[in-house]
Amino acid sequence: MKGLELLYQPEVVRLYLSLLKLSQNHNTLEAAAGALQNLSAGHWTWSSYIRATVRKEKGLLVLVELLHSDADKVVRAIAIALRNLAIDHKNKDLMGSYSIRDLVSNLPCGQQRPAKNLEGDTVVAVLNTILEIVSENLENARFLIQGQGIQKLVSINRTSQSVRETKAASHILQTVWAYKDLRHMLCKAGWNKTHFKPAVSSLPKKQRNGKQGNDDITLPLEEKNQDGCCSVDQVERAADVQCHMIERETFQGVNDKRLFIRTSRPAVGLVERTPQPLDSWV
Repeated sequence: MKGLELLYQPEVVRLYLSLLKLSQNHNTLEAAAGALQNLSAGHWTWSSYIRATVRKEKGLLVLVELLHSDADKVVRAIAIALRNLAIDHKNKDLMGSYSIRDLVSNLPCGQQRPAKNLEGDTVVAVLNTILEIVSENLENARFLIQGQGIQKLVSINRTSQSVRETKAASHILQTVWAYKDLRHMLCKAGWNKTHFKPAVSSLPKKQRNGKQGNDDITLPLEEKNQDGCCSVDQVERAADVQCHMIERETFQGVNDKRLFIRTSRPAVGLVERTPQPLDSWV
């Protein structure tokens, strides 16, 4: 390999991880994380190799540790890099137990910002990373609940002045509520379906006026069985019944085996082409 091809060989991962381990310069840390962010973006062949190499070199722990940085730009670059790395399913499985609490610690609680006072773009980056980690992974969603993430997400969804933060938090909440196997845990902790609905301010204008819109962030969740998809009202009524039964500690007769699916998110696949990288640092 020579020329530009040297920039995206898996071997360069060791160099960037060394910089992330040893450097104390915030600009260097941001740049090194940004390089890994770019290399792991998208679904082209080399990015899949990069994501696997980061895991094999134990780089995930190095990145997660830097989520505790006091520099806003470092936390943002690290968060987006972790989001791209989570496209790899093995990476995603590891991140559930190793990074959820660290990501949640960077979230504000409503109007109160964390001690680091992260900028809005950084908060949105952290939220998007959490969404990637819990999407299509029930165990990671369970870790989010156990890590006290629901409380912060509900607070952001209801009180944040940022529409982007509200939308991102709302999308995570809807994703978690879609896991029917977690309803018992959620209801036992005092949560119900109203906590997982998108805030009015986060809805597109068409939806606020009673018309349906196309915003991917706020698409309603559907429940699918052998007969097809039922209405959202039917889904919510079923959820109400289940929560009431949990509160009364009578679970006999709950035989509904239907699963919620997210129809708005395509499955990740690797293809032999080079699309424009997502969330590029440069």
